[in-house]
Amino acid sequence: MPLSDPAARTILATGEIQFEGQFVYGSNHTFLTRVRHPAGERLAVYKPQRGERPLWDFPDGTLAAREVAAWRTSEALGWELVPPTVLRDEGPAGPGSLQLFLDLDPERHYFTFSEDEKPALRAAAVFDLLVNNADRKGGHILLASDGHVWLIDHGVCFHHEPKLRTVIWDFAGEPIPDLLLADVKRFRRSLEASGELRASFVELLSADEVEALGLRAGRIVERARFPMPGPGRPYPWPLV
Repeated sequence: MPLSDPAARTILATGEIQFEGQFVYGSNHTFLTRVRHPAGERLAVYKPQRGERPLWDFPDGTLAAREVAAWRTSEALGWELVPPTVLRDEGPAGPGSLQLFLDLDPERHYFTFSEDEKPALRAAAVFDLLVNNADRKGGHILLASDGHVWLIDHGVCFHHEPKLRTVIWDFAGEPIPDLLLADVKRFRRSLEASGELRASFVELLSADEVEALGLRAGRIVERARFPMPGPGRPYPWPLV
């Protein structure tokens, strides 16, 4: 069953969640689960709100919603960078995000990409700029056997203040490809309209954050270049 199959999203949204294990690395509690449904079963990554470590600059209990907002951004752009992700109110440890598990080689991440593979990261770099990713580690960028790039861990995105911290500075100062700019422009138009896309973000983010998302999209289109690393701390820590 491919990740884009609507049945996979149905399984995530309504299937029975059972614990399989816990991921021991990371700041927040993260679990591997098996989700069973008449349409099938899938492994998924479950991040309960109650397991989120408090942060000084992000409101408590909001990281799971930001995971879902990242997936919706990826879908709205048409880039399929983020695995399908939903909010579940009735998880085994309470409300949280549920994301399809990617059975990929964890050693195939940013720092093991070849120079021939790195051009595929341009969309990921634009995506992180748009969602204002404050923690894009190398291990959050995975490469499938077919060459497709997948991005995971988006709990600290969408802040209304600039907070971009990423390992992807390979294209700094270069023009952003026209096709990517066209997708961002279309995303901005849809977000500014009083329609389904805007409503979906209003459910997940604060009003200031939704407004800032639209403003960032506009700046990306206007400047049309990958940014240079700014002052302060433009890289995450740890890097992997």
